Amino acid sequence: MRIKRSLHAKKKRRERFLKAAKGYRGAISRRYKLAKQHYYRAKWYAYVGRKIKKRDYRSLWITRINIAARQNGLKYSQLMHGLKLANVAINRKMLAELAVNDPSSFSEYVKIAKEHLEKHATV
Repeated sequence: MRIKRSLHAKKKRRERFLKAAKGYRGAISRRYKLAKQHYYRAKWYAYVGRKIKKRDYRSLWITRINIAARQNGLKYSQLMHGLKLANVAINRKMLAELAVNDPSSFSEYVKIAKEHLEKHATV
């Protein structure tokens, strides 16, 4: 006699979703259909949230760099263009870290950018 495992398979699948939805409010943590829907939605939001977090950090770094650059007499776009002309390969995360924690070395980068901007403008 052949044994079908649909009952056990369904039971395991339901248990998995209900376990994942354990901390959810109300019926969502107790009803399979709702638990399944909210589980998939939560996973999707988690995935999207990881992308948004990267955007948010980049925006924060740019803001910090812009503030520090303006204190040194340059705009953010001018600073980045000057550093590109000088072939200085430093990412925004490190520039923002320097802007906050080590303003003297950040001002050196600003100086380099200014020199190459002036050199580029005269040519």
